[in-house]
Amino acid sequence: MAKRHVQVDPKFGSELVAHMINYFMRKGKKTTAQRIVYGAIAELATKVEGKDVLEVLDTAVNNMKPSVEVKSRRVGGASYQVPVEIKQPRRLALALRWLTTYASGRRGISMPKAVAAELLDAYNNTGNVIKKRDDTHKMAQANRAFAHYGF
Repeated sequence: MAKRHVQVDPKFGSELVAHMINYFMRKGKKTTAQRIVYGAIAELATKVEGKDVLEVLDTAVNNMKPSVEVKSRRVGGASYQVPVEIKQPRRLALALRWLTTYASGRRGISMPKAVAAELLDAYNNTGNVIKKRDDTHKMAQANRAFAHYGF
């Protein structure tokens, strides 16, 4: 089956921003998702003056992407957590999923500001999403003895 490609967003002409909008969209409300993402980008631009905001966004998302994860594999009567390398589309999906989860978990501030804060933290290699990525890598590292059960 052929992969469907996302059309670039109209404001920035970026495929990554279009992916972000689609991940923030709930119940088909694309305009609301665009307001959140564009607001977050505007907020991010005020925080990192002097740098291209799309490059900062790209770096932040690349910092969030995990490279390995563990998958359960039944061998005999036991289940093993087998570390596997993640393909590029899933890396992006996991990073954006974690971004939406942790940004919506920040209480007391608006969603665009929460997303901008998470992106800024990811750009600086700190924050909840980076911790989640590191935990995923540690889990894979701890279970590398079972790598020979790979898929």
